[in-house]
Amino acid sequence: MAIAKAERLMNLALCLLGTRRPLSKRELRDSIEAYVEAFGPGNGATGSDDSFNRMFERDKDDLRELGLVIETVESLDGDIGYLARRDSNRLPPITLDAEEAAALGVAAKVWQQARLAGAASGALQKLRAAGLPEDVDPYGPHGALEPRIPVHEAAFEPLMLACRDRRPVVFDYRKATAAHPEQRHVEPWALECWRGHWYLAGWDRDRGAERVFRLSRITGKVRSRGGRYTADVPDVVTVRETVAGWAGEIADRSARIRLRSGAGYPLRAKATVLRELGDGWDELEIPYGHGLDAWLVEFGPDVVVLEPAELRADVVDRLRAVAKG
Repeated sequence: MAIAKAERLMNLALCLLGTRRPLSKRELRDSIEAYVEAFGPGNGATGSDDSFNRMFERDKDDLRELGLVIETVESLDGDIGYLARRDSNRLPPITLDAEEAAALGVAAKVWQQARLAGAASGALQKLRAAGLPEDVDPYGPHGALEPRIPVHEAAFEPLMLACRDRRPVVFDYRKATAAHPEQRHVEPWALECWRGHWYLAGWDRDRGAERVFRLSRITGKVRSRGGRYTADVPDVVTVRETVAGWAGEIADRSARIRLRSGAGYPLRAKATVLRELGDGWDELEIPYGHGLDAWLVEFGPDVVVLEPAELRADVVDRLRAVAKG
């Protein structure tokens, strides 16, 4: 369905850009194959005309939201026509200096192994034409660090398209504390990568609140749903702060844990206080924010939570859920 709509919008845009005179709704209806297949030629049938008019208005609004400048022109006879003048829809030339082009080239390299590899490769070719120096090869070994964004989750691509097109989705999601997945109805905002894991931020319709979902816990297929968003989409900075908070990057308290000697080096790196207890155990104070319980579970029997009590309870619940399978 998404591909059919994109093709229809592209054909409508080409018609409006390619004409030298305003085209009426009937002319557009008879010229675009998708309209003809859906409603037949403009023959005056009231039902099909009403349906076509609704779809045409939606398509016109979608093109305008994408940035196409569409003019509505009324002739001397009172007929309404539409066109998109090329001079009104032509972007100024984009010029990049060597450093800007190289930075974008590195960004394209990040996606080399992901699902966007084809798009990134095409973008790199455009960068070459826009000024990326020939001696700068972002796909070559120019440094010890090689930026990559791994994308293995099948949910990534449909969710990326849903975020772009502002389409609500439905998927089955298994929380770390639950033995079985449950269905979630979400208005997706953005995808963010934290510590090598992908997260979706969006509005959970069932709970009436913003939520963050780890893509690796989405089971089955992501299904698109019709209709408009019911909640406002926050700006990118706010979304990133939301993901950071849910992924455990923002800490507002401290937790006290026991850690087996010689284990849990990532926890030791974050510790604000470390005391050797003897008998093969150390005591640590570490920053405590959302998501710490899930992180501590990954260290298994090497970690014992001392306080706060709610963190200890959350870790125990997660371990019990894992034990149940």
